[in-house]
Amino acid sequence: MNKNEVSEIFKKPYEPTEHEKSQYSTWEKDGFFNPDTPNTLTKNGETFSIVLPPPNVTGVLHLGHAAMLAIQDILIRYHRMKGCDTLWIPGTDHAAIATQSVVEKNLAKEGIRRHDLGRDAFLEKVTEFAQQSHDTIANQIRQMGASVDWSREAFTLDEKREHAVYTAFTKMYNDGLIYRKDKVINWDPKGQTVISDDEVVHEETKAVLYTFTYSKDFPIPIATTRPETKVGDTAVAVHPEGKWKDYIGQTYTVNFCQVPLTLTIIGDEDVDPEFGTGALGVTPAHSQTDYDMSVRHDLPLKQVINEYAKMMPEAGALLEGKKTTEAREIVAQWLRDEGLMLEEEETTQNLSKAERTGGVVEPLPKLQWFIDVNKEFTLEHSEIEGVSVGDTVTLKSLMLSAVKTGGVDIIPDRFEKVYFHWIENLRDWCISRQIWYGHRIPVWYKKTDSLDELYVGTEAPEGAGWTQDEDTLDTWFSSGLWTFSTLGWPNDTADLKKYHPTSVLETGYDIIFFWVARMILMSTYLIGQIPFKTVYLHGLVLDNKGKKMSKSVGNSIDPVDMIALYGADAVRLSLIIGTGPGNDSKMSEDKIKAYKKFTNKIWNASRFVIENIDLEYAVHNADDSAEKTPELTETNASQIAQCMDAINEVAKDIESFKLYLAAEKMYHYFWHTFADVVIEENKKILQDENTSDMEKASASYTLYSILTKSLIALHPFIPFVTETIWNELPHKNKQSLIVTQWPQ
Repeated sequence: MNKNEVSEIFKKPYEPTEHEKSQYSTWEKDGFFNPDTPNTLTKNGETFSIVLPPPNVTGVLHLGHAAMLAIQDILIRYHRMKGCDTLWIPGTDHAAIATQSVVEKNLAKEGIRRHDLGRDAFLEKVTEFAQQSHDTIANQIRQMGASVDWSREAFTLDEKREHAVYTAFTKMYNDGLIYRKDKVINWDPKGQTVISDDEVVHEETKAVLYTFTYSKDFPIPIATTRPETKVGDTAVAVHPEGKWKDYIGQTYTVNFCQVPLTLTIIGDEDVDPEFGTGALGVTPAHSQTDYDMSVRHDLPLKQVINEYAKMMPEAGALLEGKKTTEAREIVAQWLRDEGLMLEEEETTQNLSKAERTGGVVEPLPKLQWFIDVNKEFTLEHSEIEGVSVGDTVTLKSLMLSAVKTGGVDIIPDRFEKVYFHWIENLRDWCISRQIWYGHRIPVWYKKTDSLDELYVGTEAPEGAGWTQDEDTLDTWFSSGLWTFSTLGWPNDTADLKKYHPTSVLETGYDIIFFWVARMILMSTYLIGQIPFKTVYLHGLVLDNKGKKMSKSVGNSIDPVDMIALYGADAVRLSLIIGTGPGNDSKMSEDKIKAYKKFTNKIWNASRFVIENIDLEYAVHNADDSAEKTPELTETNASQIAQCMDAINEVAKDIESFKLYLAAEKMYHYFWHTFADVVIEENKKILQDENTSDMEKASASYTLYSILTKSLIALHPFIPFVTETIWNELPHKNKQSLIVTQWPQ
């Protein structure tokens, strides 16, 4: 049998590093990631859009990011090949607290504090760091083969996004949904800022549970793990029907640790009469639960701990200036000495810590900006099913309606219950932060002789004497606008009209509250639309023993290192196959290495086909229409039909977000059916001198047809090796694989 001459690249094994970078550059240069670029694909009149969950500009991408990029790129490449008007917008998040914290740590190594530099000089340092991190992240996104439209790239802190943030803040303030008030918040003494409930992590630690009475004539014992806070107590709460109910309404004056306290006994349904002593010392200034109780019962707040987690003068001479941990032992010893300590027992407790800095969180009363999630207002815009213009709603009810009515579909659906539970228990959102990096709150103040003026707007007010609020906004405020601010809002752009609501939000299940819920809040309120039709939640990528990856533990896998060794295609497949939505997955270098063998298999099978078939005949007759299909043997016709059945199944699985099944089916079809069976059977026909010309032509057409169809169907999963092979194949109508029509 005569062999066709193959190109030089097929004369050696497939080496991803020789092709991936140049191939990505070609795609980017040719504009194939931009839906505005004309190409030969027949558009089907549908749109498909995704906004990339913006990675934080605090470092490099990890395997979780790599999984996210692989999943989204599969969806994007598939829908592009199906003829959809497809847009994938990339971007990065300024991640205010995290980024500022990293820069402050770096400066601390040089003995420099941010206050030594001043706000402007410090922000220059942070901006420089963020840009370097952005450049690294952008390069890694390219290495993964992500076909994002770089011409529309966004940053949560750029000018366009700042205009969107200021517009949103101003509207919410004017509608009475944003307010400023003294309330108890989560304070991070290490980061010196407020953090939201979602940015608090809980670490199980050992503690001592102290049971005591305030004085010898105080009738009700209480228990606490934080006796140092008791100098700030203003009441004792008991259950209205509990054993202490007869004391409700009485007031006692005691001298506790040399601090005079006036304690009112109150009845509250939230007190568990069977837990502990059945009574609770109420410290409204240093407990969110106690603060809520103080609002219900009109109790005074007495702050005894400051922003540095040290005791204030109001805590008394024994404790003033002491760290809370030191004060705890001083109070405990005072109780022992006074004969007021009834019991001390070791217990476990969930210690609240700031996720970004690791600081132990102190609930403190602070004057802050909040979004009221329960305030009723009249809806001005609505394309949401079951909610109409003019309806009286709350932000919380909008967030619930978006998912309950089916407008937003969460995959896997078990996370819907988690979402509803979180929304139903949602508190007002504290949006102000005491850091320098971020969107400065668009509020200006001016003192005059007669009054204090306040101005809220998208730009600074005219005239002298105005001072902007020192605080910045919670990062999640700006990223909550992400699906529509990236499309040009608040301007009424063509992109916004065409691509919003976006088709899919793909992200980790661990930020369903941080981000998913807030995007639904912002989008339904500001533009009357759901932000996305489907939420696809992926799980965590764990090591091969099922443990969370950590650089300090030494079990982390760097996706960039794996790409350098085995190629991006192998990394992508290893993150997809075997991993259903919402499920954690185990990862090892051996798993990635195994999928490198698959790319080699595709390479070798393709080389055989190119070398051994009648290329001119196969290409000339390559047409999916029945009229043009050449005469085929029954076996060959069946083989092509079997290929199309497999591809149709793959399409159904992709469209139902069963990407792990789609990838696995295509993997098994190519290796075990096409390579092991179809090629072997047709090889005999091509090599047999007694085979008729018609049978050889049929075999040639079949191998070429199945190879090209398989490359198309594999392309969304492994774009580099498929495009590289495609470019070496002769075609009737030469065009890049990335913009080749999905087989019909």
